Amino acid sequence: MKSKFEINVPGGEKTVLLHTCCAPCSSAIIECLMNNGIRPVIFYCNPNIWPQEEYLVRKNECSRYAESLGLEIIDADYDHDRWLASVKGLEGEPERGGRCLQCFRLRLQRTACYAHEHGFKVITTTLASSRWKSLDQINEAGRYAASLYPDVVWWDQNWRKGGLQERRLQLIKDYNFYNQQYCGCEFSISPSHAPAVLSTPE
Repeated sequence: MKSKFEINVPGGEKTVLLHTCCAPCSSAIIECLMNNGIRPVIFYCNPNIWPQEEYLVRKNECSRYAESLGLEIIDADYDHDRWLASVKGLEGEPERGGRCLQCFRLRLQRTACYAHEHGFKVITTTLASSRWKSLDQINEAGRYAASLYPDVVWWDQNWRKGGLQERRLQLIKDYNFYNQQYCGCEFSISPSHAPAVLSTPE
């Protein structure tokens, strides 16, 4: 795929720490980055995902895609109890409400911390590709996370442009990705999308 728009990484960096939520959302973004001479290191930090079996399926799909491209993927480990504690009192919030903002803050703060500890200067997230999420909330959370570490910059790239949505659909087919039907947390699941027995694609 040829990039349909130019992307400019802050400081002209050629490596970014990419917080990744799932393979379907990240695939076209990763491809676009590589086509623009930028090497992403994938940071899988999603303690919001429930149940754990769902978390593992999504992580394995990200790992499968990363390995196919020769990219490094970092597993931030699963700490759902910590995530639940962080959103306590916000369980009834609607999508794009206070719970989502707090969720983004936690995940991106961990991303920024890892970047600080391992020498990455720029962070961004595939969450910004989803039309179901608020870009304002994501950027607010990203700026907050980066503000805690003076050597880390938040890159507020809008990943909904440049034909990436169409390319995403093609890559889902090409790789036969597991394509989830809900955000991840138990509070976002509608009865029709409740997880059943999960398995990775053949």
